[in-house]
Amino acid sequence: MGWLTIISNMILRIPLERILLPPRDNSEALKEFTANAKAPVINKRPVPEPTTTPIITPEPEAVYQEEDIATACVPCAVGHYAGAAKLLSEAGRFKDEGITGNQVLADVAGAIGELNAMERVDLTPEKLQKTAPWERPIAEAALRESRKLRHRLESINSMQEIETAAADSETLYKGLFRQWFQQRFAHLGEAKAQVIAEKVDQLSPEDKDQALKKPDELGEGVAT
Repeated sequence: MGWLTIISNMILRIPLERILLPPRDNSEALKEFTANAKAPVINKRPVPEPTTTPIITPEPEAVYQEEDIATACVPCAVGHYAGAAKLLSEAGRFKDEGITGNQVLADVAGAIGELNAMERVDLTPEKLQKTAPWERPIAEAALRESRKLRHRLESINSMQEIETAAADSETLYKGLFRQWFQQRFAHLGEAKAQVIAEKVDQLSPEDKDQALKKPDELGEGVAT
């Protein structure tokens, strides 16, 4: 076999495109791919910040302070007595309806309500303990008489008993009010206190409240 035959066989074994087309230079493409390639993204989970337990500063405990208990109100008690007396007198105007008349029963119930309010609001045991020594006997007497009158009204049986209770309650509240004023203004002198007490007896229940605000005016012109 000649050399020409060997070369011909070698040419026949090489693909035609490799003879006609030069080999492809991939170096630039490789560089471009490398430049455009992105680094792998690593998903990093956020590291949670360490939690700290909040420090709660306890509020200072409130110091309980007992409120001052008001003193027994004798003038208020007198006002309730006056209201009860007025209601009972009003009931007497309807005596023709009898003890079971609607207006009579309403007035008696109103009088009992006045006495209940006095005993449970104005003359409570707590208030009596805080009352001035000179005033406490008057308040206690008002409380005792109120209970007696209330029990009488709760077991009333006739119009005559209502009229009697009305007269008794009026006498009682006038006596209590006179005694309270005499004790209240004893420092003004006996003559002035007596004048004040006498003027108080002449006042209507509505005017008594105003007299309490300016009691010295009732004793003006009297030497102490």
